[in-house]
Amino acid sequence: MDLQTRIRKIVEHIADGMHEREDIIAVALLGALSNQNTFLYGPPGTAKSLISRRIASAFKEPTYFECLMNRFSTPEELFGPVSIKELKEDRYIRKIDKYLPTAEFAFLDEIWKSSPAILNSLLTLINEGTYRNGTDIIKAPLKALIAASNETPEPNQGLDALYDRFTVRMIVEPIQNSDNFELLIHSKPIEVLTKLPENLIIKPSEWKRWSKKIHDVYLSAETLTIIHLIRLKLSERFEELGVYVSDRRWQKAAQFLKASAFFNGREVTNHSDALLLCYCLWTTEENFDEVEDIVDSSIKEVGFTSDIDIAELDIEKDALDKEINNELFHGIDIYDTRDINAIAHFKAVIDFEYEEYGYRRTKRSTQKTMYIKVEKMGTKGEFYPQDSKGNDLEGYQCDFDGQGTCNIKTEIDDQYESSANFTPVILFHKGTKKADVNKRLIAALKQSVVDIRLKLLKVAQESDNRSKELRSELVTVFFDDLVIDIPLQGIQEQRAAIEQRIKDCQRLEALCRG
Repeated sequence: MDLQTRIRKIVEHIADGMHEREDIIAVALLGALSNQNTFLYGPPGTAKSLISRRIASAFKEPTYFECLMNRFSTPEELFGPVSIKELKEDRYIRKIDKYLPTAEFAFLDEIWKSSPAILNSLLTLINEGTYRNGTDIIKAPLKALIAASNETPEPNQGLDALYDRFTVRMIVEPIQNSDNFELLIHSKPIEVLTKLPENLIIKPSEWKRWSKKIHDVYLSAETLTIIHLIRLKLSERFEELGVYVSDRRWQKAAQFLKASAFFNGREVTNHSDALLLCYCLWTTEENFDEVEDIVDSSIKEVGFTSDIDIAELDIEKDALDKEINNELFHGIDIYDTRDINAIAHFKAVIDFEYEEYGYRRTKRSTQKTMYIKVEKMGTKGEFYPQDSKGNDLEGYQCDFDGQGTCNIKTEIDDQYESSANFTPVILFHKGTKKADVNKRLIAALKQSVVDIRLKLLKVAQESDNRSKELRSELVTVFFDDLVIDIPLQGIQEQRAAIEQRIKDCQRLEALCRG
């Protein structure tokens, strides 16, 4: 059977009877397979120790060590008792057989309750992969350490360095689904160990060989972009979330993603591997949801990468949009004006009507040609119109109403008041196409838009093809199928955005056609 199928069957066997723990077991198993340490966070009684024992049972005859730690724990409980025989010879040697320094798998429960001295010794063992026993330096065979606690380390306690060594961090909650809960309380006690078929058990030689092959897996361009996006977002929200990810941790997390790709039968990472970062970056229960949202949103934003730079196309399209509108269309209303002394004026021929009083009232009118400065159009307050030579006509008062109409008042023969409205004539409204634009310019602009549209169509086709490919590629042993919808949604959103850009290009082409 292929490697992905084999890992899936291993997970099914060791997760048997452990409701709502399948994904946790799968990810913790991946941690063990890739020589990564795992921290399980959750209240007592949520099967954290059972998860560790079941994972160990997937390997052929592993040396396993387990310890429940507390503030009274002594080094002897972890590293073995001091040899009385050796002490008589003036040598301080521990009997480490069957203790942590000789274990391939280890489970440390309530790890943060232990003393600083023990935790410092543990950090040295994890860091260097060695244990100093007297004058001898022993190479520790520890391949996977799983620790558990119902708390995360308190700040300023000097535990950050040790906590950072747990690449994988998962929250183990009580069973949520009522049907699963009823299955649990009706079933007999779960067996601590489970026996796997011989063809599934992982042999030491396989483990060693796989560890080397994991390093040959490449991080895809999409994965690298996702990582950069997450780093940026965590940096921007550091004051809010307080999440710091060390360079060492990023390196370990990258190895974790490569391991995911390898055990899913791939040589390059993809979006589903990147989903595992939600287990690598959080620090406290309070920021877990926010970190998970950052990971998911970054994966959606990336979609898929193309050889064609979409951002560069957007810049080109926006520049063309501006040029087309500037060169082919009026950007403002163009009025009928006259220049007087190099100043633009509206020519206004006004008929002033008035009633002449006498034996009977008689309606009369008089016509006056005047010129109104264009610059007055957007102002408030009264001003004088001018004659054809630019002299003020003091017998007339003008006032624009803010809507483009000018009210003009006058007094005729010093006894009859009259007023009239003048609205400047618009020759070309804003947005109307200019006349006599160079045809070669129009053709060049249109061709530039067509070139961009064709590139976008190519990206759209790549997106469609990639989406079809990813549906099978994204299937992973380490998440259920619902989770892989996250990257697919990202590609669908990206595809919709490309389609909108294509429509915008079609709009610009239509403008060039007139």
